Amino acid sequence: MKKAPIFFLFIILTLISCSTGKKALQKGDYFSALTKAVERLKSAPNNKNATKVLKEGYPTTLNWINEELDQIQNINAQFKWESAINIMEQANHLSSEIRKTPAARNIIANPKSFTSELNSIYTKAANDRYNAGTKELDLNTRESARMAYEHFKIADNFVTGYKDTRNLMEISKEIATVKVVLETIPVSVSRYQLSSEFFYDQVFEFLNNQFNQYGFVNFFTPFQAEKENLIPDYIINLEFFDFSVGNLTHSEKEENAEKRVKIDSRDSTKIQYRTYKAKIKLLSDQVVSGGSLRSRIFEPATDKLLFDEIIPGTFTWVNQYAIFVGDEEALDNKQLRLTKRSVLPLPNQQDLFIDFTRPIYDQLTQKLSRFFSRF
Repeated sequence: MKKAPIFFLFIILTLISCSTGKKALQKGDYFSALTKAVERLKSAPNNKNATKVLKEGYPTTLNWINEELDQIQNINAQFKWESAINIMEQANHLSSEIRKTPAARNIIANPKSFTSELNSIYTKAANDRYNAGTKELDLNTRESARMAYEHFKIADNFVTGYKDTRNLMEISKEIATVKVVLETIPVSVSRYQLSSEFFYDQVFEFLNNQFNQYGFVNFFTPFQAEKENLIPDYIINLEFFDFSVGNLTHSEKEENAEKRVKIDSRDSTKIQYRTYKAKIKLLSDQVVSGGSLRSRIFEPATDKLLFDEIIPGTFTWVNQYAIFVGDEEALDNKQLRLTKRSVLPLPNQQDLFIDFTRPIYDQLTQKLSRFFSRF
């Protein structure tokens, strides 16, 4: 029984040791070790383990930092200055945390920071990315232009407005971006044109949200393409066909309802029942709408048909109600609910058109997303 407190004490001491960074320091995870020690000193300024980790670990960490930076400077590796930036920024963060923690500052009075050194390293790192970007851009392919864009973007993050990175980013993105025109064929029946235009607009909006302006796929209407003298890389062609809207079916079914119910009687020795009877007519109105959408994707440069699928869709509007003669008590709950319902006006045909296109929309947007996600 006395061993339990000792066991729990061991667990607590182990957790305290971990929270002070002792184990991380032993593993050579210097920044993590010292950061944990400083965090511990914020809540427990007199913590002996955290004090020891910071006091002994900080000089070792500085030596490691200098060794790493010397090694980086002497190697011939692409983007090597980014490794130096990573080390210096971690060192600066550690220095800031020590300065903000009185107990830690009492141990390390003047923590080292690399603020002045970082300015020149940022420039070197930006220059490396700039040179890599120009090399990729010179290849003049869509894929190399995309890589060039990323290089210029990183260079601009290191040094805002470095050389002409902003202009080169625009050029790279223009070359890298896939331009797609969405062509839609109006339905042959004029009263459904409004609904089909609504569907097409929804698809266009989805694609522009899915592949926003920061991506590398842009979608245009034929009007926009003509206005900008655009030569598309791909053309999406959408056309509804073989559709019918508002086909009404009415059905009726008669049933006999009967229910035998026990009734109260003054004579407790006798059990009496009463039988209720009714005749119910179940009525149902159904309006079935359906059609198909043909979706095709062309590549104008090669005159190839890359995608060709027919997507069907259906929607059935149903209204059920009932009338009866006889005893209401003979009806079950479902039958009774139906008798409370009545004939409803048939839905608007425009709405029915939209309803049967909803499953088509879901399938179409998934297929188009998969096709263009590779870009």
